[in-house]
Parts: sequence; structure tokens; C-alpha cells
Amino acid sequence: MTKIIGLTGGIGSGKTTVANYFEQQNIPVYVADDEARKITNSKNVLKKIVAVFGSEVLEHNVLNRKKMGEIVFNDKDKLNQLNAIIHPEVKKHFKKWLKSKIDYQYVIKESAILFESKTNLDCDLIILVTAPLELRIERTMKRDNCDRESVLQRIKNQISEDEKAQKSDFIINNINLNDTFNQVDILLKKLI
Repeated sequence: MTKIIGLTGGIGSGKTTVANYFEQQNIPVYVADDEARKITNSKNVLKKIVAVFGSEVLEHNVLNRKKMGEIVFNDKDKLNQLNAIIHPEVKKHFKKWLKSKIDYQYVIKESAILFESKTNLDCDLIILVTAPLELRIERTMKRDNCDRESVLQRIKNQISEDEKAQKSDFIINNINLNDTFNQVDILLKKLI
């Protein structure tokens, strides 16, 4: 049976970089955040979102992510309401995707909110990608072209790095790319 390896980390930690490296090693990677974005724009899910948040979160019949972010990242209850709509859909999509990967020894399920969504319970192992807080803030500001305060607000909505570390089987410190890839290579040898 295909093993599910959860890959997580706080915003700006470098999860995508590590996920891309796993893909380069011919390991299937499911990026939950990307799939959630696609699922969010399906008519069925949009209808549910509008029922809870109103049509002002739409722009040209598509979810306005910036507007939605301003709502949910400032109100934990609203974030929970949004997650209650999206998580079951992502879980269904992942199950379908996983069925197409039965020939693989293991797959990677990358999710920023692996623990928050309780998706970690479906994983055989958890890898945490971490980096110093200031580096994460700097990376996110540069990547998302946003200010420090909005990054800190998003970080506040995720569980702490310490809590994630306690629940993880492996930790990859992503400060220097060569060192990060070496850590992944060592991990791959342990998995095979």
C-alpha cells in the first residue's frame, strides 16, 4: 500500500522548494493548497462560500482571494467556516488522486495546515520544513508582495513551529538550499 508522507511548515518556510525537490526525485507530490485554490472556484464550492460570506467576496464570479484573506485572517471563526467548506472537498480530491498513484511506494502530501486540518491523521510520516521567523517573514513579503503585518497575521493563524515539531517525524531546516537538499537526500535514503 502506498504510504502518505505529510509535508508541512509555516508560511515562508520553504515547503514548495522541498516539495519540488521531491518531485524531481520522481516522487508524486499533491499540493493541497494549489488544489484547494482550484476547488474553491468550482461552482458548487463558490455557492457554499457565498452563502456564508456573501457575494462581496466574488469578483467576476471568481473568489477574490485578497478580500477573503482580509476577512478570514482577521477572524478565526470565519477562517474555521471557510475551512469547513474547503477541507472536505480537498480530502475527496486527494483520495481520488491517491488511487492513481498505487504503483508508488510513497507520495508526498504538501499542506501548510496539515495539523490544523487534521490531515496529519491520514499520514504515515510527517516532515516539517522550518526556517527562522525573520527569514520566513522576509521570504513571504518578497514572494507575495505584502507587508510585514499581513505576514504576521497569517503566521498567527497557524499553530506554532514548536508544536509542529513535536508532532513531526522529521525536520528539515531550510536556510541554505544545498544544505536543505542534502537533508532531503538523507531522508530519502532512510525511506527507501
